[in-house]
Amino acid sequence: MSRSSYHHGDLRRALLKAAAEAITESGVNSLSMRDLARRAGVSHAAPTHHFVDKAGLLTALATDGFEQLSKALATSRLASNSLLELGVTYLRFALANRAQFEVMFRTDLYHAEDPDLLAARRQAADALYAGMTDLPDAPLAGPDAQSPARPVKEGTAELVPDEVREVGLAAWSMAHGFATLWLSGAFPDSAHEDPVEAARIILGRVRQLAA
Repeated sequence: MSRSSYHHGDLRRALLKAAAEAITESGVNSLSMRDLARRAGVSHAAPTHHFVDKAGLLTALATDGFEQLSKALATSRLASNSLLELGVTYLRFALANRAQFEVMFRTDLYHAEDPDLLAARRQAADALYAGMTDLPDAPLAGPDAQSPARPVKEGTAELVPDEVREVGLAAWSMAHGFATLWLSGAFPDSAHEDPVEAARIILGRVRQLAA
């Protein structure tokens, strides 16, 4: 697509795609707006005109990541009715979207109070905390947990009691830690195993110990 043929939405998607590719190749610290423009095939001024600065670009990339993660978790929740599979979905997202995953939790890189970003983060948190009580294999499964999973109610994360929040943070820490170790190559034997199956075994074993 030529520089002059981009529509506004197409240009945003092209720049975010180029940013993700650059981060995957060289890391977020090496990302520059000039290189981004070159990769996307647009004028040097186009990324700045669209996102203002690098922090604005990374805010958009993180927001896009949280939105994708929220959708993935919502789909997994309804399809699997399983907290364990929710954790596996988290890992799948990290593996498939390495650049976004690297940026999403680095609040020093972007405008952390951006309204769109905060809304996307809340959606992902809602899926996590709802799963602590209403999925059959959750540590705090309630009496209705044997029913088919329902769509998550907006605002769930803000309303959960302290116990649910603590267990949710523990579950997130395990899934996030596994994904981070695997992506960094620090996980033992990561070159010889299937990450999804390894995650099922390890996250499942931790859940058994907590039961």
